Amino acid sequence: MKRPNALVMVFLVPTLAYLGTFTLSVEGQSGVTEAPAAFDNQTNGHIDQAAFDAALATFVEQEGIDEGLGPVYNAQSCGECHQNPVTGGPTQISELRAGHVSSGNFVDAPGGSLINDRAIDARIQERVPGAENVRTFRITLSTLGDGFVEAINSNTLVAIANAQPGQSGGQIAGQVIQIPVLESPGAVRVGRFGWKNQHASLLSFSSDAYLNEMGITNRFNRVENSSMGNSVDAFDPVPDDQPCASAPGVNCGEDGEEDINEFAEFMRATKAPPRGTITGDANAGAVLFNQIGCNICHTPSIVTATPGTAINGGALVVDDALGNKRIRPFGDFLLHDIGTGDGIVQNGGQSTRNKVRTIPLWGVRTHSRHMHDGASLTFNESILRHAGEATGVTNNYRGLNGTQQNQIIAFLQSL
Repeated sequence: MKRPNALVMVFLVPTLAYLGTFTLSVEGQSGVTEAPAAFDNQTNGHIDQAAFDAALATFVEQEGIDEGLGPVYNAQSCGECHQNPVTGGPTQISELRAGHVSSGNFVDAPGGSLINDRAIDARIQERVPGAENVRTFRITLSTLGDGFVEAINSNTLVAIANAQPGQSGGQIAGQVIQIPVLESPGAVRVGRFGWKNQHASLLSFSSDAYLNEMGITNRFNRVENSSMGNSVDAFDPVPDDQPCASAPGVNCGEDGEEDINEFAEFMRATKAPPRGTITGDANAGAVLFNQIGCNICHTPSIVTATPGTAINGGALVVDDALGNKRIRPFGDFLLHDIGTGDGIVQNGGQSTRNKVRTIPLWGVRTHSRHMHDGASLTFNESILRHAGEATGVTNNYRGLNGTQQNQIIAFLQSL
């Protein structure tokens, strides 16, 4: 058998140390149990099954123009973009973003970097202007298990980031960004959702998606998106000042029924993606995955905060179903420059322009398209595309023989 090259051995010793010491220091709380994992559309216990089924129905419900859809939008329901292999998972659907660089800084396209693919009237259809030459597609991310991700203590993510330079000879350094929590004005939290970590809570994420993907204003986002910077008010038949069902004195935009609450509760109650078939090659590949350094960013195991912990600026308390749970996401939920950045800036500032969040690999066997833009169609192609901070790890992979590379791919096919 061909031995790993010298660079592999540079990573080998600190990576194994990382697996032991980091697990003890960050996950050393008592009463930890495995998070439930299955593709079965059943609750993880955060809410009961009847409530879960009702929230799922809201998640997949198609919106109409009379319910606030548009005027510019991408989809008619959350389920349209999150539906593989069960509701809440990813799909092949992507969104389009664009802008340009001026004096070394990224600048949004008129009206924002998101270019909506649909409109309720042909006169306001958006398209990328020629001057906006930074352009990218972003593939839909899975939301399965995101309740556990939300329940990760921010300090845990900071500790993972702090450990990475020492485990990689200074090559890898995940970036932590603090993001406003929309439901707790003035509060910030470590971002963890979206390709740019642009959200720290699932309710904030739901509010953003309802506006930006479906064009439905709500209590945290009450202003319609423009069409390339131009007002769409003349095309919007639904008033943006409906009272909230649970608080009639509060303006809920077009979301009077407060669907964003249901979206968030559905995602919080989903089970984590389960492992697939584990073969001997997959087990051998798991060892190699760690040895060459993939696990520095694709963190195999994280434990959520203890029950009773207040998160999201105090707006949510971690319950028994989500707290003290060991998840196996194979992701660190941090921003990295791996040479494939999309050039877009969102909540993290200009330093994040060429960074994307490490995609969690749990459930990756159900993905037919990989990387942030969905442009890589095989695991081998995806691995070899890693550069930037991941250059050393990618070179380690290149240094393996064909059998070893196939074993790593077999491991990925089991996730």
